[in-house]
Amino acid sequence: MKLGSIRYISESIKKTLDKKMVFIGGPRQVGKTTLSLQFLKPSKPSNPNYMNWDNLEDKSKILKNQLPLSAPILVLDEIHKYRLWRNLLKGLYDKFHSDTKFIVTGSARLDYYRRGGDSLLGRYRYFRLHPFSLPEYSKNLSQKDLDTLLKFGGFPEPLFEQDEDNHRIWIRDRMAKVILEDLRDLENVKEVSLVLLLAETLPSKVGSPLSLKSMEEDLQVSMPTIKRWLQLLEWMYYCYQIRPYGSPKIRAVKKLQKVYLWDWSQVEDKGARFENLVAGHLLKYCHFIEDTKGYTMELCYLRDTDGREIDFVVLQNKKPIFAVECKSGDKDISKHIGYFRDRTAIPAFYQVHNGSASWGTPEQGCVLPFREFCKMIPLV
Repeated sequence: MKLGSIRYISESIKKTLDKKMVFIGGPRQVGKTTLSLQFLKPSKPSNPNYMNWDNLEDKSKILKNQLPLSAPILVLDEIHKYRLWRNLLKGLYDKFHSDTKFIVTGSARLDYYRRGGDSLLGRYRYFRLHPFSLPEYSKNLSQKDLDTLLKFGGFPEPLFEQDEDNHRIWIRDRMAKVILEDLRDLENVKEVSLVLLLAETLPSKVGSPLSLKSMEEDLQVSMPTIKRWLQLLEWMYYCYQIRPYGSPKIRAVKKLQKVYLWDWSQVEDKGARFENLVAGHLLKYCHFIEDTKGYTMELCYLRDTDGREIDFVVLQNKKPIFAVECKSGDKDISKHIGYFRDRTAIPAFYQVHNGSASWGTPEQGCVLPFREFCKMIPLV
């Protein structure tokens, strides 16, 4: 796939524009602006039908109500930084939606602030844009492309550039923008350096139940404060947490969360990085189903008090539809799959790996390469 190619939610956005405004959210540098520009001709930031609140000239035109409302599609980028953005969009949509289609894109605050009121209720659909997954990046799902994704992550710039030095610089710069800019935009957090320190510790905690007590001791701040900071890091699309899935026939843990990063290339341990990549693909699948089909989806994990664990369980409308265990290579099927298969209502179990061997059935427990798993679900 080439940089700038049509993304996996493009067709859904196109269909939605005939009915509602489209909001596009997601992590910084995931390609939201590039995606929105593809609906304009020419597909360039210089197109007068693309307006960015961070551009002084565009900001002045927006404040003076000098918008190109004769355009078939108008893209408004970072408009949520304007204090009266909801009222502006409501007025524009109510008066001009029969002639002009609206695409609104933004960083963390778009998702954060759109929850703060209902003045736009029923007037828009929200789509979450994820980094590139294997099925989106590679049509033939090759092992080489999977290795590239593991190494450089799914964000467009490092993935398509594939330069190790620039990749390290990109990670550093993105971290600074997420913490230093987005955090200050969201809330008045005084201990920014400690939030940055918390973020820097998370790659080493990927895949394990998160101990807030140890983090409390390391950072010397209260547990409620750490919980709040983790929530802010989630809102900024730096990380996400998944909760344990309970079942009445097992003694499941109920409180410990597991954490994963939107950019799995920051995880140094190879096994944890592969698990984070799988988590990213499954979360992308859940969000795509939610945003395009309306089902309530959730990504969880399964663990009992004796330490038996399955890495992921995908729920649809609160019911489990399949579970996934991650292994770094070709190995015998995990004994935990058989244990939980007999004690839960999960209908299918997959053990995915980064090798080549396949055997078993989903009902009993299927061992297969992750590349083949991407075809079976199928992921996006």
